[in-house]
Amino acid sequence: MPSSTPNPSDSTAKINGISTAQSADAQSADVKSAEGTSQEVSPAVSAGEQDNAAPATPSTASESSSHKKVDEPSEAATSESPATAETFEEPTPAQQTEENPWVETVKTIGVSIVLALGLRAAIVEARYIPSGSMLPTLEINDRLIVEKVSYHFNDPQRGDIVVFSPTDRLRQDNPDLRDAFIKRIIGLPGEMVEITGGQVFINGESIEENYIPAEYAPDYEWGPEEVPEGEYLVLGDNRNNSYDSHFWGYVPKRNIIGRAVIRFWPPQRVGTIDPIPVYLEDSNPDAVQPEIPAEGATTP
Repeated sequence: MPSSTPNPSDSTAKINGISTAQSADAQSADVKSAEGTSQEVSPAVSAGEQDNAAPATPSTASESSSHKKVDEPSEAATSESPATAETFEEPTPAQQTEENPWVETVKTIGVSIVLALGLRAAIVEARYIPSGSMLPTLEINDRLIVEKVSYHFNDPQRGDIVVFSPTDRLRQDNPDLRDAFIKRIIGLPGEMVEITGGQVFINGESIEENYIPAEYAPDYEWGPEEVPEGEYLVLGDNRNNSYDSHFWGYVPKRNIIGRAVIRFWPPQRVGTIDPIPVYLEDSNPDAVQPEIPAEGATTP
């Protein structure tokens, strides 16, 4: 049989077919690679084709996966070593208290001051006696507790020793006057008061002030005058050495700060302050008061 001679065109076709298929596969692989990452460009695409071809849009899943790999730190990087965690551990409240004892002390003092100021403004306050106008009942440098609540519910009574701010008349005579006064209430609103013969008369009847020795009795004449409504006549127990109502008039209730109730200093004179004047059965203007101890009616 005659031997068949290979056809060059067939070989060429087969070779070209293989080359064409391989080229197509390579191009497809490069295109897939380009779809997998936007940073690579297929070598099978010419420069002209790159200019004319639409840019490949990476899939959302691929982009998310790519960014996740780039942005997320590794598990080893995110985990802290035990030493680092202990270094930044915040102290517990108990540890803070132990480490800051001065802070707790300052807080305690601050709260105490606030409470003291609140009590002083609304309930009680301490006062001292700077002069002898209330002798013998109150002596110089006596320390007193003044309560400020009762007069919100009840009117002042005769015999109360009260602390009051300067009246308008006092401020007219002394514009710079700021200190409070302490005196005893003698005349109540609407009463007719007269001071004569060393005694005080209320509505024509003398009152017995058993806390005032004879040497402290008034040696001046005053009145008779009617005490205005809402105001009070106040006198010092040391009648001849007291700058009080017989000089500058009456004290409005609104000016009264509170009532002296307890003397807490000096220790030998600690006690309540509660002497109350009473009416005499015999209204004798010439009656002389008996001498009593300097402590008066206070409780030692």
